[in-house]
Amino acid sequence: MQARPGESLEVLVSATAVEARVRALGAAISRDYQGRSLLLVGILRGSFVFLADLIRSIDVPVAIDFMAISSYGASTRSSGVVRILKDLDEEVQDRHLVVVEDIVDTGLTLNYIKSQLVARDAASVAICTLLDKPSRRQVDVHLDYLGFQIPDEFVVGYGLDFDECYRNLPDVCRLHIHGRKELE
Repeated sequence: MQARPGESLEVLVSATAVEARVRALGAAISRDYQGRSLLLVGILRGSFVFLADLIRSIDVPVAIDFMAISSYGASTRSSGVVRILKDLDEEVQDRHLVVVEDIVDTGLTLNYIKSQLVARDAASVAICTLLDKPSRRQVDVHLDYLGFQIPDEFVVGYGLDFDECYRNLPDVCRLHIHGRKELE
């Protein structure tokens, strides 16, 4: 895929590596939740591609639901203010949950989501993320299932976007916007 004018893309994690890691994560979740009913909670919008592939790699009974959270606004950096834009439709009391996120940055969003779900009396709440930027962490969040650790760079592809573009890339790519220091 070509980048938009003034932008360039560099593959950070190939589609082949993503596919293999998602299969491994699905196998680990299947093993850990054997004999239990599971609810995957996808965090919209970025996680939907990851969640679609992950669910096909899980071989225990699984349901899905979604939350939409805002912590970035129009920026490429988290504002630290977390708002629920769409809440779950499913009841979570006494259910085993795996929150599926595209990327963990500061940890503020996941810390907030996990505390909300624990307060709703979920039987358990685990975190599964495709990407992790530990260098940006402001709040300690335990990641139960991790795809890849990446450096502190702005990435797109495999569901992650910039200005609603690039979600359809099969690879995870660094985004370079020429002349914009925030992303360089």
